[in-house]
Amino acid sequence: MDFAYTPKVRDLQARLTTFMEAHVYPAAAEYERLVSEGIFPEALLDGLKEKAKAAGLWNLFLPALREDEPGTRLSNTEYAPLAEIMGRLPWASEVFNCNPPDTGNMEILHLFATPGQRSRWLNPLLEGTIRSAVSITEPDQASSDPTNLQTSIRREGEHYVINGRKWFTSGALHPKFAFTLVMGISDPSPEAPRHARHSFVIVPADTPGFRVVRDVPIMHHHSPEGHCEVEFNDVRVPVENLLGEEGAGFAIAQARLGPGRIHHCMRTIGQCEYALELMCERALSRSTFGKALSENANIQDWIAESRIGIDQARLLNLYASWLMDQQGNKAAQVLVSEIKVAAARLQTEVLDRAMQVFGAKGLTPDTPLSYLWTWGRALRFIDGPDEVHLRGIARAELKKAKARLA
Repeated sequence: MDFAYTPKVRDLQARLTTFMEAHVYPAAAEYERLVSEGIFPEALLDGLKEKAKAAGLWNLFLPALREDEPGTRLSNTEYAPLAEIMGRLPWASEVFNCNPPDTGNMEILHLFATPGQRSRWLNPLLEGTIRSAVSITEPDQASSDPTNLQTSIRREGEHYVINGRKWFTSGALHPKFAFTLVMGISDPSPEAPRHARHSFVIVPADTPGFRVVRDVPIMHHHSPEGHCEVEFNDVRVPVENLLGEEGAGFAIAQARLGPGRIHHCMRTIGQCEYALELMCERALSRSTFGKALSENANIQDWIAESRIGIDQARLLNLYASWLMDQQGNKAAQVLVSEIKVAAARLQTEVLDRAMQVFGAKGLTPDTPLSYLWTWGRALRFIDGPDEVHLRGIARAELKKAKARLA
């Protein structure tokens, strides 16, 4: 395996970095100002999106992108270094139509959508004219095991009737929010296999009975597009809104989560690089007790340990991406779990060190560090808690050990 960046990828890295420096970073202050005033910066983002499209920096995340679809088809390995660059600013990936949860939704619509669903939902997502959400986890169930989900999807004639409550439906407050993908029980019979009881349906945002209950803060931070708790009260959608087949919800969820998990990790590595840069600059420019912070052995250790951790995580992420490209998502399942755990832990470690070097300022909004730390902590739950991934990794190791013993 060879993880060297090809000339094509190096060119995209240079173009993306130039675009970020010329257009995205200068817009950050205005973005934050509008968000702080409770205004979603839709016009600002739309202007940046048009520039990104014109620059050929659009839909870079989708290996299955067709020739007649907008964007640049890249493998997971090719996309990884670009996601790092976007990830340095948490909202920047939307500028390039590479933001979750839309990326995951586009992945599974690509795999399972009917021609009608492609026309109504996938194509506008690829163009960036609408936004979407996904409704899987529930406040009253241990959603780390998706077979626990209790939202009901009951067929009545030519409609499905949906009842239940979900939360962390990210994007439901976006002005362009158009639909959410809902996972729920479609076969409640005790005889049904645990992994064949659930289905996915598409619920348009304006469907009667669907409402946003509240925006849930993440570690006391409100996202402008929302991480929402939502309610489905006798929501009726036509049967053609079924995604894939009845009972295939668990398999569809797994197909969605694989690429989404490594995308999070790619962006996290970029945020850790940014934190390390800030840490080094602060250590060189700040003095205590008559010497620069950079001369203290413990701070030198923090810098070195951060560099080691970032490089390790990047290589593990590239390995998982490469295996997905070569053998498919399922073959890389254990590696994806490994990088998912490693990257989230790395982010809290590196950001914690950087905050310590910045002193009290590191706790304030005057730097991005405290926010990035909270996101790293949240990432230990997003797309599955550490414990579930560790369980899967351990099971894979024990399976190999049993084979050796046999």
